[in-house]
Amino acid sequence: MSVQFKSTKTNQKDNQLFTQFTYENSIVEKNEIGTYDVTPTSIDYEFRTSLKPKKTGLLLVGLGGNNGTTLLGSVLTNKHQISFENKEGVVKPNYFGSVTQSSTIKLGVDKEGNDVYSPFNSILPMLNPNDLIVDGWDISNLELDAAMKRAQVLDVDLQKQLAPFLKGIKPKPSVYYPDFIALNQKERANNVVNVDSAKEVDTNRKWQDVETIRSDIQNFKKQHNLEQVIVLWTANTERYSDIIDGVNDTSENLLKSIQENHPEVSPSTVFAVASILEGVPYINGSPQNTFVPGVIELAEKNQTFIGGDDFKSGQTKIKSVLAQFLVDAGIRPISIASYNHLGNNDGYNLSSPKQFKSKEISKRGVVDDIIESNQILYNEELGKKIDHCIVIKYLQAVKDSKVAMDEYYSELMLGGHNKISIHNVCEDSLLATPLIIDLVVMTEFLSRVSYKKDNSNEYHNFYSVLTLLSYWLKAPLTKPGYKVINGLNKQRLAIENLLRLLVGLPINNELRFEERLV
Repeated sequence: MSVQFKSTKTNQKDNQLFTQFTYENSIVEKNEIGTYDVTPTSIDYEFRTSLKPKKTGLLLVGLGGNNGTTLLGSVLTNKHQISFENKEGVVKPNYFGSVTQSSTIKLGVDKEGNDVYSPFNSILPMLNPNDLIVDGWDISNLELDAAMKRAQVLDVDLQKQLAPFLKGIKPKPSVYYPDFIALNQKERANNVVNVDSAKEVDTNRKWQDVETIRSDIQNFKKQHNLEQVIVLWTANTERYSDIIDGVNDTSENLLKSIQENHPEVSPSTVFAVASILEGVPYINGSPQNTFVPGVIELAEKNQTFIGGDDFKSGQTKIKSVLAQFLVDAGIRPISIASYNHLGNNDGYNLSSPKQFKSKEISKRGVVDDIIESNQILYNEELGKKIDHCIVIKYLQAVKDSKVAMDEYYSELMLGGHNKISIHNVCEDSLLATPLIIDLVVMTEFLSRVSYKKDNSNEYHNFYSVLTLLSYWLKAPLTKPGYKVINGLNKQRLAIENLLRLLVGLPINNELRFEERLV
C-alpha cells in the first residue's frame, strides 16, 4: 500500500527526508509546600531519514535452537512463498505476530470522522524480512534441517519443504563457558570455538574468542556484500554476572578483564563486546545481564546500538497491559502470582536455579514503573510494592507449547477485592520469532534516522541504548540514570509517534474534536 504525506514540515532531497519537529513537554518540580510547579517546554529539531533500507545480514547466537531455526524457516517460507497443509487446511506464508509486518497505524480520520489505518511498514520504507541474509553461531553442530526437526515447532509438512534449503548447513562454532548455562546443556556443546589441542573447553582465551567473533562478522559482511550486520542473542539463558568494581564497571576495566580471562565475563558479553568493536548493533533476547556497565560505556564510546533484555512474548506482555489497566482504573493490585511450564530446551536450561534467577529478575520488574505512576494507590501508608511470585517449571511433554497461569488479586473500594485469573497456552517460538523480526527491522530503520537541534549544523544518531525497542523486550535496557518504562501502551505510542513526526504528521491523540465540539 502506498501512502503520500502532504506536509509543510517535510522536504525530500537525494533520497533523504528532512522533517521539522517541535518537541513539547513539561518540567515538573515539587516545591516546599508539597505542590507541583509545571513549566511547559519546547525544543525545535530537524530529523533526517534515509529512505533506502540497507542490505542487512542477521547473525543469530543460537541459530540451531528453537527460535533460530523458526526464524530462518519463517524467512524462507515467506521468501519462497511456500504454502503447506496441516490438519486445519492449507496455510499460506505470513508474518502474523510481527508489529512491523502485520499491524497497522492510524493515519487520521476521513471526511466523516472515521479512523483510517495503514500498514505499519507503509509509513516509511522499512527492511523486508524476506531480504534478510541469516547465519549465526551455535554450540550444537547439528545441521539446520535436523535442528529444525529437533525443535518440534514447525508443522512436519513445512519442515519437509524447507529441508532442501537447510540440509548440509551447520552453524558457526560458538563460545561455551560451562559455568554460565545449566550443566544439562553439556551434551549439546559439540560445536565450540574455545577448545584446546586436546579438544577440551578452554575458558582462558576470552580475548581470542572476541577476535574470532569479530572475524566471523567481518567475513559474513564481506561474503554477502552487506551494508549492515545485526547480531542477536537467542541462545540459552545465562546466570547473572556479578558486577565487580575494577572488573566490568567501566569499558576499560571490562576489556582488561576479558584479556585476563576473568571468570565473571560471560559468553553473551563476549559477543556484545565483539559486536560493539565492529560497530555492529547487538540485541540481547535473553534475561541475563549481558550489558554490564562496562558494555554500555563501550557502546557509548563506539556509538554502537545495543538493545535488551529478554523477548517479551506472552505472559509478561499481558502483565504489562493488565497491570496498567488496573492501576489506570484506580484499582489497587496487591499480588500477582505467575506460573508457567514448558518443555523446550529453554525450559530445560531454566530448570537450573541460577539460570531461573535471571529469568525471574526480568519478569519481576515489569510492573515497577506502573506502581510508581500512582501515589494514591501506592504510598508509605498502604505500601509501595506488589507481592509478586514467579514460578517456572520444565515439563518435557508440552514441548514448545508453554502453559502460563496468572492470578491478579486487587483491592477495591472500602475493603472489597477483585481476582482475575488467566490461563494462557502459547507456542513459545512462534511468538518469539516475530519479535526477532521486529527488533531487526526497527534497529535497521533507526540506524537510518539522525537529528539535530534547530541551532546546530551537526546531525547525531540516537543514543546507543535503543529504548525504542522496549515494546519487544521484557526487561528493557535504558540510559543510565533514567527509569525504565514497561507500560506496553506507552512503548507502542512512542514508536507510532516517531513514525508520524518523521513524515510530518501531528502526534497521535484521541481528542476527536470532530465529534465532540459543536
